[in-house]
Amino acid sequence: RRGYRQLLFGVGKDLAANVSGVILYHETLYQKADNGQTMGQLLRSNGIIPGIKVDTGTVPLAGTDGECTTQGLDGLAERCAQYKKDGCDFAKWRCVLKISEHTPSYLAMLENANVLARYAMICQQNGLVPIVEPEVLPDGDHDLEAAQKLTERVLAFT
Repeated sequence: RRGYRQLLFGVGKDLAANVSGVILYHETLYQKADNGQTMGQLLRSNGIIPGIKVDTGTVPLAGTDGECTTQGLDGLAERCAQYKKDGCDFAKWRCVLKISEHTPSYLAMLENANVLARYAMICQQNGLVPIVEPEVLPDGDHDLEAAQKLTERVLAFT
């Protein structure tokens, strides 16, 4: 995978004409190319802004029917400060909400909106632009109209 990333990120400034930023995982940001640069530095040297995924994944949300919240707020300020020093200009955090007859619940929407707000505030305090992603999963037997309605509700909550 390192070789593929090096090939892709090292294409040169032509890639920057079509790609302005790349979201990296922690390990990818610090992975070294053959020339000794980190992947983040390699992107930056080719005119592409490195970003970082900062959530640590989803966990079950107590009190709900199989819904989840996203974790990773512990130590986030310190991590964001370090990522900024290491060349990142933006961060991404993903919360997942399901559509069913009874979901997303009020509790899940409230919890995930609060988590996203705290993440965004911490990013901004450390000079990173937050990408806020309340992802409403398309899975299920609902129609497009139901998906649109619930997505609008989740976005309004967030």
